[in-house]
This record gives sequence, C-alpha cells and structure tokens, in this order.
Amino acid sequence: MNPVIYLPQSKRLLEQVSEVLRYKHYSLKTEQAYVYWVRFFVRWSGHGGQLRHPRDMGAAEVTQFLTMLANERRVSVSTHNQALSALLFLYRDVLGIDLPWLSEVQRPSRPRRIPSVLTQAEVAALLGAMDGEMALLGSLLYGTGMRLMEGLRLRVKDVDFDRQVLVVRQAKGGKDRVVMLPRTLHDALKAQMARARAVWTRDRDVGAAGVEVPDALSVKYPSLGCRWGWFWVFPAPRPSVDPRSQIERRHHLYEERLQRAIKLASAAAQIVKPVSVHTLRHSFATHLLQTGTDIRTVQELLGHSDVSTTMIYTHVLKVAAGGTASPLDRLLRV
Repeated sequence: MNPVIYLPQSKRLLEQVSEVLRYKHYSLKTEQAYVYWVRFFVRWSGHGGQLRHPRDMGAAEVTQFLTMLANERRVSVSTHNQALSALLFLYRDVLGIDLPWLSEVQRPSRPRRIPSVLTQAEVAALLGAMDGEMALLGSLLYGTGMRLMEGLRLRVKDVDFDRQVLVVRQAKGGKDRVVMLPRTLHDALKAQMARARAVWTRDRDVGAAGVEVPDALSVKYPSLGCRWGWFWVFPAPRPSVDPRSQIERRHHLYEERLQRAIKLASAAAQIVKPVSVHTLRHSFATHLLQTGTDIRTVQELLGHSDVSTTMIYTHVLKVAAGGTASPLDRLLRV
C-alpha cells in the first residue's frame, strides 16, 4: 500500500492534490488532469446547493459521478478511466481514506482496435508535404518509433552520432531505452543542433534561466540546466513561464505544432486514413515487422513492458497481407 503524504489541513484541497502529485514525481499533464477531475467532482457535488468536501462523500456520490460521466457526458473509455484514477488518488494518497469499495468499481474495458497504419508510400507522401523542423521531427518519429513527447524532449547529450543511437530518457513508465538513429537524418539533425546551439548561446549571453532538468538535479547541480548537453534539440522559439516553478525559461517545441503540421500534410497528400502523430509510431512498428524484424526487438524499440501490446501489429500484418482468398473470388472463377 502506498504511504500517505500528510499535509497541513489549512491548505486548500487542490493545492494538496498538486503537492502530493509532485512529491510522487507525476508528470505535469497527469497533475493537470487529476486536479481537473477533483475540481469537477467537488463542483458536481454542489449542483443541488452547497459544495461538499470529498471527505464527506462516499460510495454513492462517486458512483453517481462516474455514472453521470458515462451516461450524460458520454465520455470515452480512456477519459472515464482517468476520472476514476484521479478519485482513487484523491482518497488514497491525499486524504488517506481507505475505501475498499472504490477498488471494486468496475473500470470500463477499452475495446481492442486495429491501429491506423500508413504504407511506406503514404509515409513518404506525408513527410514530403512537410518542411523545416516539422519535416525533420516527423521523420525522426517515424524513423525511431518515438512518441511525440519523447522526440520533443530529446536533449543534445542523448544524441550519439558515433554509435548511431538516441537515448530516450524517462519515457512512459519512467523507463529509459535506446533507439536507432537513422543514417539519412544525420546531416539534417546536425544542422538542427547547430540552430539549437545558436539559441542556447543567445540565452547564455542574456543570462536566461537554464532549461528544466529532472527531479532534484537542479538543486544538487544549480548550473546543470545551463549546460549545452542538457539543452533541447528542438527548442521553442521564445521563452515561456514554467507552470510549476513560475520561472521564465526555454522550453522545447510545443506539441501542437507537429500535430497541426501532420493534419495539414495529410490533407495535402490526400491520405484518406485517419492520421495523427502516433500513426508514425504505428507505421514504424508495422514496417519493421514486415521486413522480418523480431517482435521482441520491436517491443524493446517501442518501450512496451509487455509483448502482448506489441502483438497488435501482427494483426495489422495479417490484414495487410491479404493471404486468405475470399470465397467470392473462387466462385467467380468457376
């Protein structure tokens, strides 16, 4: 059982939620999502009058709230599970209330869907419709199988041209892994790093705060975020305020830039399949398996903890192969 972090009761509930999340090293996106659901739950509890503290509510209110999300809001399975996880965290880790029934609340099962995968010709058309940093970033994600945020958070020190690998730090589940560095991207990536170096130099000349570094490294090594090796390969064009520390510093590129570029490129390339940034990762895995790469190797490259997650791409191959003839085709040949 996870230990409860006891905070002063004078703190507001949402502040307590944020502090415990940060103590446990949850990501900023998870913090924002959990705070949103706790606020929503409290506000929903007061729809008939006065707001109620979660400590004064129980199984009936939580069940009604989750039922409302499913029946009235018609939220997706993943959103429903996220709301449930937020309430579990609130009661167990923040309030220190053990509610056995909460563990028994049935999570809606997520249907197993075949991912959208592009052919190699479609990938070429998609990347060909992009330019500049977005084309390089899109090519890097397809060529390595990295997730969007893994590519955006890539630091200079984790690019190894000699060994032709990239080190993906603190990926999903807090794990590190190593992926290949495509030879065809060497020159473009070196040019990108030269542009990033110019940005880093300007920041150092004006005495800007260093980039964000993980955990407490900035306390142990105060100048670490100012070192070139820790700088972003894809830095943002201008500084922004860190939502946690409130320090103005250089962040990496904003994720919506590539998401928008992918949508525009998909339309320009006249691809009718649903295409997102994650489609590049799906296509990477499928194309590797098509060329005979061992599924365990693909699992390691993708960072999947269980090979069963990687197995979904074998189903894509079965569909794409078209090896089984339709009985209609045989009928028409008679």
